[in-house]
Amino acid sequence: MAKLWAGRFQKETDLVVNDFNSSILFDCRLYQEDITGSIAHATMLGKQGIIEQHEADKIVEGLKGILADIDEGKVQFSLEYEDIHMNIEQLLTERIGDAGKRLHTARSRNDQVALDMRMYCKKEIREIIDLICGFLDALMKKSRENLDAVMPGYTHLQRAQPTTFAHYMMAYANMLKRDVTRLQDCLERMDEMPLGSGALASTTYPIDRQFVCDQLGFARVTDNSIDGVSDRDYCVELCSDLSILMMHLSRLSEEIISWCSWEFKFVELDDAYSTGSSIMPQKKNPDVCELIRGKTGRVYGSLTTMLTVLKGLPLAYNKDMQEDKEAVFGAIDTVKQCLEVFTPMFATMTLRRDNMRRAASGGFINATDCADYLTKKGMPFRDAYKTVGRLVNQCIKSEETLETLTLKDFAAISKSFGDDVYDALDLRTCVGERKVIGGPAPEEVTRQIDKIERFVAEVREQEAHA
Repeated sequence: MAKLWAGRFQKETDLVVNDFNSSILFDCRLYQEDITGSIAHATMLGKQGIIEQHEADKIVEGLKGILADIDEGKVQFSLEYEDIHMNIEQLLTERIGDAGKRLHTARSRNDQVALDMRMYCKKEIREIIDLICGFLDALMKKSRENLDAVMPGYTHLQRAQPTTFAHYMMAYANMLKRDVTRLQDCLERMDEMPLGSGALASTTYPIDRQFVCDQLGFARVTDNSIDGVSDRDYCVELCSDLSILMMHLSRLSEEIISWCSWEFKFVELDDAYSTGSSIMPQKKNPDVCELIRGKTGRVYGSLTTMLTVLKGLPLAYNKDMQEDKEAVFGAIDTVKQCLEVFTPMFATMTLRRDNMRRAASGGFINATDCADYLTKKGMPFRDAYKTVGRLVNQCIKSEETLETLTLKDFAAISKSFGDDVYDALDLRTCVGERKVIGGPAPEEVTRQIDKIERFVAEVREQEAHA
């Protein structure tokens, strides 16, 4: 079977090379983008008089028929034709005859694949943003329900200061907000239409690139034909953005894994999102979180692949760049799968508020508040810090907490202590008085949730008009 690029060659491609060279097994997912781009290109060729209008119409109708048949599972792609572009063109020629051979006029596979990848990534970025917004919905709902769920905050994995579950979750909400804005930035930068760049030096045909750009909904046309076919910065940037997103999901997964353990018992996952053990009947394992934590490495690998593939390539197109697809596809698929399972898992998770509060009562996490109490009484902070340190040391020796010390015990360390110290040390006070912007006081966390809620609404409004 003759290749579409045959003519220069006098021998058939070795079967091993044919299989090695082929990308149809993975780039077949680009069929919608490839056909949509080809329809815009054929329409432009007819409008510009580069091919006869009736031929352009015939090509467009043929492509629409192929698209419908692929959607319905009626098309079997062939390894013989290497990639999705050549498969579509061959199918078109078989169906409409010589008119199909005119489709590739003023176009190279180089700018064709550059177009397909940009269109595909644009679509997938929007889907991922929508999934992140869905997860943010679950985070906000759970946070509003637990504004007063006091728990210990940690530094160095040591109990540090009192906070609330809602405050804790809004830290992750802000990470996810940045993930959305990074993806939006990536989308804005990559929103350029490369078709018309040709193999690298454009074309002598009087094409109308802006017409194709408008037909396909791009913001602008690429400004340099060499860059148009060789640029994969957006693939690197997308894999980087997805790596950061996965890092955030992995961090939260690690928190939930710890919190599910008997050592914490802060949360319990729904049975539908947990697994058991083949030998230990008591086990309830957070496998979803563990897999997300593990799959993060896959996405990191995609980023490393893209950087490594591109680092030594001269301009313009090189076959190495075929490796971009599996890396980008893998990262996208992994992120979408993780978000699709993480959101309902989180939404159905049960909080053990009593255990959180009990943990917050230990570890002297109100020690800073005790020092602040003395500072507000006029004592320099460093002196207050040392005074409270002595109190903590005394509590450790007598196996007490700051709240269980008598007023006599306090007075023995400093005359600045009064009856009001107990109110200052109450965990509700410790949390409630932290009303500064960014703090854990319920009214302040409500403001944070409202802000994220407005952000999500704005993102959805933008996407609705995109």
